[in-house]
Amino acid sequence: MVVTIALETDEARAAARAAAGDGVHDRAQVLLVPRLDGRYAAVGTVAQIEDAGELRGGVKALVVRGLHRAVIGAGVPGTGEALWVRATPAVEANADTDRAEELAKEYQAVVENILESRGVPGLADAFRGMTDPGAIADMAGYSPDLSAEQKVGVLEALDVEDRLELVVGWARETLADLSLKDRIRKDVTEGMEKTQREFLLRQQLAAIQKELGEESGDDEALDHVRALAADPAVPQEVRDALTKELGRLERTSEQSPEHGWIRTWLDTVAGLPWTSRAEDPVDVPGARAVLDADHNGLEDVKDRIVEHLAVRARLAERAAAQAADGDDAEPAGRSGPGGAIITLVGPPGVGKTSLGESVARAMGRPFVRVALGGVRDEAEIRGHRRTYVGAMPGRIARAISDAGVMNPVLMLDEVDKLGSDWRGDPSSALLEVLDPAQNHTFRDHYLEVDLDLSDVVFIATANVMDTIPGPLLDRMEVVPLDGYTEAEKVDIARDHLVARQRRRNGVGDDEVTISDDALRSIVADHTREAGVRNLERQVGRLLRKVATALSTGAVEAPVEVRDADDVRRWLGRPRFFAEVADRTSVPGVATGLAVTGVGGDVLFVEASSMPSSGDAGLTLTGQLGDVMKESGTIALSYVRAHADELGVADGAFDDRRFHLHVPAGAVPKDGPSAGVTMVTAMTSLLTGRPVRSTVGMTGEVTLQGNVLPIGGVKQKVLAAHRAGLTEVVLPARNGPDLDDVPEAVREQMTFHLASHIDEVLAAALEPASDPVAA
Repeated sequence: MVVTIALETDEARAAARAAAGDGVHDRAQVLLVPRLDGRYAAVGTVAQIEDAGELRGGVKALVVRGLHRAVIGAGVPGTGEALWVRATPAVEANADTDRAEELAKEYQAVVENILESRGVPGLADAFRGMTDPGAIADMAGYSPDLSAEQKVGVLEALDVEDRLELVVGWARETLADLSLKDRIRKDVTEGMEKTQREFLLRQQLAAIQKELGEESGDDEALDHVRALAADPAVPQEVRDALTKELGRLERTSEQSPEHGWIRTWLDTVAGLPWTSRAEDPVDVPGARAVLDADHNGLEDVKDRIVEHLAVRARLAERAAAQAADGDDAEPAGRSGPGGAIITLVGPPGVGKTSLGESVARAMGRPFVRVALGGVRDEAEIRGHRRTYVGAMPGRIARAISDAGVMNPVLMLDEVDKLGSDWRGDPSSALLEVLDPAQNHTFRDHYLEVDLDLSDVVFIATANVMDTIPGPLLDRMEVVPLDGYTEAEKVDIARDHLVARQRRRNGVGDDEVTISDDALRSIVADHTREAGVRNLERQVGRLLRKVATALSTGAVEAPVEVRDADDVRRWLGRPRFFAEVADRTSVPGVATGLAVTGVGGDVLFVEASSMPSSGDAGLTLTGQLGDVMKESGTIALSYVRAHADELGVADGAFDDRRFHLHVPAGAVPKDGPSAGVTMVTAMTSLLTGRPVRSTVGMTGEVTLQGNVLPIGGVKQKVLAAHRAGLTEVVLPARNGPDLDDVPEAVREQMTFHLASHIDEVLAAALEPASDPVAA
C-alpha cells in the first residue's frame, strides 16, 4: 500500500530523519509497527520512503510504500534520537498450497459480491487480476469493514492459509450483513410503494363511487353504527360510547394505526345484538316432551330442568301482567330461577352437553357453548384491554355475539377444569358473570360498556365438584348425573345411538338390525362406564365392520345381530369379565366401591402378612393419598385392638409385617370411604374367612369402629351393579341416599346399612372357621 503518514510526534520526525537523512533517496526505509492497547505488534511493515513534504497546516509528512513484513526483534543502541530495533524479514508459510489458492479464489468471489452490493463493481477488475494468495489476503487492508485490531491480525498472520481463513470469514460476515440490509431495504421500499398505491387506488375508487352515486361497504358499516347510536332501544351508555368513538374515527387519519383500532372496536360493539331477544313463551308440557324424546332415564335431572322452566314461565307471566297494570316489574333474570345457575355434574358421556341443547330447544332460544377446559387467562372471560395489540372481547361477549340475541342458553362447559396462573384467575372473573345480583352490569374490558347478562340462561357442566372453587360453587345449583343402568343404556342405544351410527357409517335401516339382547351383550361385555360414550363407539365399530363386509360381498343384507355370539363375531372377545368371585376367593381380599372422574368403580383391597425381624409394621401401596393411607393405619390399629372379638388367633401380630395394596397402582386414589374395606380385608386375612364374592362395601371407619357416611352413593351402587355384585354394605346414615338409586337397580340388590364395623363384617365375611395365626 502507498500511504501518507503525518509526522506528528518527535519520535516520528526523528525516525524519518534517521532513515532519510537530509533528503529522500531510493534506499531510505522505515519500519512501521502498529500499536494497540499499549503494546506494539509482533510483526511490522518495512516501508520505503517515496516522498517527503508538508501537509496543509505545516505538518511534515512522508509518502511511504509498504514492501514486506518484518518480525520485530530486540532493541539495539541508537543515536539517542531515533528508535532502532532488530527486524528480520518475515518468512511466509503455505503460500503456494492448493488450499491457499482455493481460499484466495473464494475471497476474491466474496469481495466481488460485496463491491457489487455497494454499487462499485469496477473496483473488482483490478482485484480479479491478482494471483498471489498472500497478496490477495493483504488486500483486506483496504476494507473499511475491518477494525484496526482485525487488520493487525492480518498483518501478524505469517501463515498464508491462516491469513486467508481470517479474511474469508470476515468477508462472509460482511456479505451476510449487506444481504440482510438489502432485503430489509427492499421489503420496506415495496411496502411503502404498496401502501401508497393502495391509498391512491382507494382515493380513486371513492371518487368513482361518488360520481356513480354508490356507497362503499365501509360507509354502509359506519351507517349501521350511526343508526345504532341513534336507536333508543340501545342502552344509553352504549349509544354515548358509539357517538364518542365515531367522532374520534372522523378526526383520525386513515394512515394512523389508531384508526384501525377504533374501527375494529366499532365493528365489534355494533356486532352485538343489543336490540335482539328471543321470544320464549315456555310450553312446560312441550319442554318435558322434548327432554323425554332426547334423553332416556335421568328422571330427576329432567324434573329439575322442567321445574326451572315452569317457574321461569310463571315469573314472565307475572312480569307481563304487572307491566300491563303500569307497575314496575323486576326482570325475570334478576330474581328467582332466572338467576339460578344449573350445574350438571357427572362423569363423561352421560349427556350433559346434549341436555343443554335440549333445554335451548325447549325454550326456543339459540344455544351457544363456551369451553372452559384449560383456560388460565382471566382475559379469556373479561376480555383484553384495548391498549394491547391483538385485543379482543372475552368469551362471554363473543358467545352473545355468536348467538345473535341477548338471551341465549349459554353452556359453560368443563368449569371444573379452569386453571389459574400469573395471568389471573378465570374462576374469579366468572363470579360476576354467574352472580344474578351483578351480571346485569357485566363489563368486558374490551367493550368498556355494560353488558346485560341477566336474562341469559347459564348451564354449567363439570365432571367432579371437588375442583370447582368454593365461591363459584356457591353460585351454582348442582344437579348430579350419576350414570345409567344397564337397561337404560340398552334403551338409549336402541332409540338413539344405533340410528345415529347407521347414518354416520352409511348403513341403511334395512341392511342391519341389532336386537336388545345384542345391545345388552355390548353393554355388559364390551363397555364398563357410567355414560354411553364407549357404548356408542362399540356400536359404531360393529356397524363399520358390517358395512365393510357388505361392501366386499362377505355377507348379504339384511344382517342380523341377535345375541352375544353374533356380537363376538363382529367385535371379538369380551373385554370385561365378572372378576369379583376370582379375586375374593382367598382370604385377605375385599371389594370396595369408589367414585372417580369417570363415574363409580369397584376397587379391590388386598392384605397379606409376612414374618419380620424387627421391622414389624404396615406397608401401603397402590399410589394412595394421605387420607387413604390414614384409613389403612386405622384399619390395622382397630384389628389389633379388637383381635379377641374378631376371632384372631393369639400371636398373629408377633414379629409380622402387614401389607395393604390397592391394585391399579398407576391410578391415584384417595378418600376415607375405603376404611371399612381395609378393615374387612385385614380381618379376612387374620381369621381365614374369605369375603363373600357378591358383596361390595364403602364407608369411613373410626378407631372405635363406627361407620361414618360417605358421598357418591348412587354412583357407587351403579358401579356395583355393573360389576355383577348383588349386595352392598353402606353406612346407616346413607340410607336416605338410596332413594336416588333407580328402582330397577334397588329391586335387584340387597343393601346392608351398618353403623358399626361388626355389622359390616357380619354381612361381608363367610362363616367363621378356626382362626389362623397368619
